[in-house]
Amino acid sequence: NGSEHLHQRDLTNMKYTIHKQRGLTLVELMIAMVLGLLVAGGIAQVFAQGRQSYRVDQQIARMQDEARFALNEISRDLRMASYIGETLLPGNVNQAAGLAIGADCGPGGQPNWVLGLSDGVTSEINTMTAVDNATGATANASYSCIEPGELRPNTDVVAVKRVMGDETPLADLRPGATYIRTNGTLSVMHTTPMAAGIPLPFFDREYVPRIYYIRNFSDTPGDGIPALCRKALQAGAPPNMGTECIARGIEDLQLTFGLDTDGDGTPNRYLVDPTLAELQEVVTVRVFLLARTQQPDRRHTDARSYQVSNAPNYAPADNFHRRLYSITVGVYNRRNLQRLLGI
Repeated sequence: NGSEHLHQRDLTNMKYTIHKQRGLTLVELMIAMVLGLLVAGGIAQVFAQGRQSYRVDQQIARMQDEARFALNEISRDLRMASYIGETLLPGNVNQAAGLAIGADCGPGGQPNWVLGLSDGVTSEINTMTAVDNATGATANASYSCIEPGELRPNTDVVAVKRVMGDETPLADLRPGATYIRTNGTLSVMHTTPMAAGIPLPFFDREYVPRIYYIRNFSDTPGDGIPALCRKALQAGAPPNMGTECIARGIEDLQLTFGLDTDGDGTPNRYLVDPTLAELQEVVTVRVFLLARTQQPDRRHTDARSYQVSNAPNYAPADNFHRRLYSITVGVYNRRNLQRLLGI
């Protein structure tokens, strides 16, 4: 009897164990799969959103870096506009015999305009000039090296002529580069090697004229990425104006010029389209840059309208992120010129 009782208990335990180890039913399995898919889908969605947010943050950070660099470059040139070293007055700089430029960049009828520090018609100092809300035709008329098809319409163009702040040692003069050499009494613009010298001691500073504009492409025509570019003097025999694009994604450049009309060193008149005569009185320049990301964000629509200075209203209605940047630059050398010339 005892053994039969143990046998029955073992059978009961075996049935219970078998019942306890049964597999899931089809319904239970399907519910588990659905729940698993929901959890996996949620994780995937969170991952995708995080990855997209990371890409957008990267694009915005890159846009900000490009804009900061662009403002820094154009501000430095504007701040040093008309700086020609110890000579002080542009009219006292002579040109070396045979000095010429290959690819020039000035208005018609003024050959070697890039190398000249005064206007060939009015004789006014032309170390800072500009075109307001330019078209391809108006930009090309003032700066012949800007091709009409490359300019982004209704953006400003500004040209600055100056020398570098640091002197260039004689041993470091680059062949074919352009310099202004002065001994404080005589000054001459020349390319290296210089055919005729001036008495020692003298100083050489590299001449760096630059023309800033917005190009409607960055790397290749039709790539759809606007860029802040500049025409710059490049060494050669003879030297030529070449193109340097310094910041991608810059859509607009607008300038407002502050004029000092009463001689106290501070602006009391502001113009967006000054004449060459009015530019002689400029002491500050307000620079506006409209920047955008280089890649679209399909989750974002830019529904804003932009009115930058006196440019036409711009309502992009696309998927790019944008920011407007501005800075006011003191043009100290222009103010010093006013005092020297009694303007």
